[in-house]
Amino acid sequence: MLFFSICAFAQQVEINGIVTTESDGMPLPGANVLIKGTSRGTTTDFDGKYTIKVSRGEEIEFSYVGLESLTFLIENQTVLNVALKDDVASLNEVIVIGYGTQKKADLTSAIATINPEELHSTPAAQLVQGFQGKVAGVQISSIGSPGETPQVRIRGTNSLSGDSSPLYVVDGMFYSSIDFLNSNEIENVTILKDASASAIYGVRASNGVILITTKGGRFNKKAEVTFSSYYGMQSAQNVLKMANAEQFVTFAQESGSASEISSVNQAIERFGRSRVNPNIPNVNTDWYDEVLRVASIENYDLQINGGSESISYALGGNFFLQDGILDMKNSYERFNLRAKVDAKATDWLNVGGNVLFSNAVKYDDEASAWQLTYFAVPILPVYDYNFTEASPSPYSDAREIGYRDSQNPFPLLDNSDKRGERRRTTANFYADFKILKDRLSFKTTLSYNYLGTNERIMLLPYYITDDYQRSIDNSTITRTNSVVENYIFDNVLTYTNTFGEHDLTVMAGTSFRDDYWRYFRGSGNFDPGSAFLRNNEKTWYIQNTSEDSRTSFDNGTQYYGMSYFGRVQYKFNDKYLAYATFRSEGSNKYENTYVNLPAFGLGWEISKESFMKDISFINYLKLRAGWGKLANNAVAASIPISASTISTVFNDTYYNGFQFSTVADDVDWEYTEELNVGLSANLFDNRLSLEADYFIKDTKNLVIDINPLVGTEVSSQNAGSVRNRGIELAATWNGKISKNISYNISGNFSTIDNQITGLAGQPYINTGTAEARQRLIVGEAINSFYGYEIEGVYQNEAEIAADPNVQAIIAEGTAINPGYFKYKDLNNDGTIDASDRKVIGSPVPTYYFGGNIGINYKAFELNMAFYGQGGNVILNTNRMEVIRTQGRNIDAELAVNRWHGEGTTNEFPSSEGYRNLWNQKLSEFFLQDGDFFRIQNIQLAYTLREEKLPEMRFTLTADRPLLWTKGYNGFNPEVGFDGRDSQTYPTPSVYTFGVTVKF
Repeated sequence: MLFFSICAFAQQVEINGIVTTESDGMPLPGANVLIKGTSRGTTTDFDGKYTIKVSRGEEIEFSYVGLESLTFLIENQTVLNVALKDDVASLNEVIVIGYGTQKKADLTSAIATINPEELHSTPAAQLVQGFQGKVAGVQISSIGSPGETPQVRIRGTNSLSGDSSPLYVVDGMFYSSIDFLNSNEIENVTILKDASASAIYGVRASNGVILITTKGGRFNKKAEVTFSSYYGMQSAQNVLKMANAEQFVTFAQESGSASEISSVNQAIERFGRSRVNPNIPNVNTDWYDEVLRVASIENYDLQINGGSESISYALGGNFFLQDGILDMKNSYERFNLRAKVDAKATDWLNVGGNVLFSNAVKYDDEASAWQLTYFAVPILPVYDYNFTEASPSPYSDAREIGYRDSQNPFPLLDNSDKRGERRRTTANFYADFKILKDRLSFKTTLSYNYLGTNERIMLLPYYITDDYQRSIDNSTITRTNSVVENYIFDNVLTYTNTFGEHDLTVMAGTSFRDDYWRYFRGSGNFDPGSAFLRNNEKTWYIQNTSEDSRTSFDNGTQYYGMSYFGRVQYKFNDKYLAYATFRSEGSNKYENTYVNLPAFGLGWEISKESFMKDISFINYLKLRAGWGKLANNAVAASIPISASTISTVFNDTYYNGFQFSTVADDVDWEYTEELNVGLSANLFDNRLSLEADYFIKDTKNLVIDINPLVGTEVSSQNAGSVRNRGIELAATWNGKISKNISYNISGNFSTIDNQITGLAGQPYINTGTAEARQRLIVGEAINSFYGYEIEGVYQNEAEIAADPNVQAIIAEGTAINPGYFKYKDLNNDGTIDASDRKVIGSPVPTYYFGGNIGINYKAFELNMAFYGQGGNVILNTNRMEVIRTQGRNIDAELAVNRWHGEGTTNEFPSSEGYRNLWNQKLSEFFLQDGDFFRIQNIQLAYTLREEKLPEMRFTLTADRPLLWTKGYNGFNPEVGFDGRDSQTYPTPSVYTFGVTVKF
């Protein structure tokens, strides 16, 4: 035995070399160098160098993610330099799917992936922000407030009363938000877009699924330490131009309003006359300039990973801090710690687990400040030093110059403190049993999530005058505490076999989940005789409020679910694909406890047929189709007939009693059935890759409001339906100009046709508000705007007299003057009334697109990403607020383009007309084109690789630097999926410098 051992040792040789990329010849650090069929191996160092001992006759496999693997038989070599090609087609890339993996070439569903490296260029608190524009069929509406989670839709909106956001699955655990993750922790991202792919996840997957695997270590790898950081500044983009003092005074004088003209004169008396124009006050406040600021953003990240022959590990920590661009106590900070370990316990058992702790603190913005800023008149200063006894600051008051409201936003900004803390702990542990090697395995996984939220909202006291203050007994505190706990216990058995021309994978499993939620809120007004002090947070507790002002609210739910599921993946002759899944899921949420969700898919790799061999420019071509059924459990559970307390007086006697509802909600699962047909192709030596999909997604059993035949109480029932259908295209081209210069161009384009298809026989259902009506109408998009079509603006009295449609209205006493809107008589009944309204626009974009252009030169990289959408309209609710009260500022576009004489405009009303009810009906005037194109991100990077230095990468990034709109008058056309612009927090442009160092 000793002889044979000595001989075996004598046959071993030491191989060394350098691994590079064929495209640019650059060294490739972190490439895997493994002895095939064993667990022995190593990884390349920062210069792409490796050394490994191997016996003659063994094979070494070189591999790296995104590159084609190479295998070499060892004979007499001692030096082996390897250049790995770009795996442009990536057909052998393994994609994470539900409860397993699958080769990209074998997919029959609409599944997309995002390269985690692409996410690093987006400096943002929310990982999802980096998804925008990356994937066809995925629409993201961003919000600028620090720490705020963007809204996400995959292939449209499927529900009216339930959440339409996708399910996030992180290392096997279900989440409704991934606000606790940062891009440096991500190994891969897979998006299951169609029902045939996502049905395996059951009732939580009706809106699509985003699968995320966090980074782990690698076996047989020396420890690698990576530190990365960026620091930058944020500024508001496309700041809305409001009327300046001169424009505002002109608008007020032309209105003919005695009260507004009087306010201008009072402002002159109080603040003096302008030296430039003595007809206006000596004040010209740009309120947006006052409330906005340049704010910092910074991120620090440390990752350590590696492994031995039997254990791999990954440790990480991250700190993120972002100040808001709203000039108040407004920020978000998050601290994460993460650990992940995988171990080969035996030849037949692998075990592992990961734990993540995240603590986030957010100081929320004062949401109403944006509208207050919009309406604040420019002839009012921020501070009025006539208020000598003011505390903490002498804020100005528009009521002092005759206006109804104080208008100044700073009393709210300076005297609000909205602190929220979110502590999350997630854990995942698994054991993977190899029952039959490479054939049969059993994996059991336990996942846990805990989220504790504590919020404290303080409205602090201030004093200007006796009529302009928030006294201590009107200052309030509101505290909320909530706890979310989730458990998921999965058990999955997987069988894989290949026999002849048949490849078969069969999976069966069970899943139990427990979702627990508790919520408590308490509030009160501070007692002037208590220990409360404005500047001492230690006194900011409900115990210092007066007892008679205290209120509380308590709520909670606990839902259980049990599921049985299975999947069959079959491939014949390496080109004919079949796929089927089934999930039976039960929940205690609805009366109909169990729901069965089937799905299937077919694929045909046409490029492997003999008749395709002579078509040289087609390297790969596959047709695929899938169908699946989904159910949505995001709809609230049924509400039974209930009683509420009421009080009344009979015969001068006061009575307490109960009032019973006359209807009960009858709510069950909403169902979605989706058909997807697609094509995947790689052309021209795999330089061009294409993905094309067409889908039809029908949601049935849609929960809608049902108006009663008798009475006024509205009930919710599963009686409606909605359809989303569209086309998705994605293409990537990779090219090389010379040895040192390469480039890539990618783009995606999506259409969406959203239509209500059933309302249980009802002609429509009203949504929106009475002033700005939206409706659900069969054949129209969800929440379509319903109002008047404008034919122009009356230019003179003769034109009014010649219009027969307004004569009856004028006869009834309604004044219509030149500068008023001319509405279209749609039903030709000779008058203008509510019957002349129609659908005048949809908040749902009909198309959206994104892409990236990148160029590499030696160690330099330059990338530019873009994003846009169109086909929708946006309701300018700020302009409509004139309905509620006049004496407010207007935007500069309206001030400049107002009608102020015959022929001046045929689109805008006069100043006097703008304040008249005739022109305040919801019409096309208040809707603006939602089309936009944005330069999403520009990044210049340089990677330094020197023999005696750690690898270093330096980046300069401009995120969202430029925006073009077609006709939108506001900060950010991404106003949310309801299409109503009520001055949401603007998304800032961000400019950062970053560095990454690998040791």
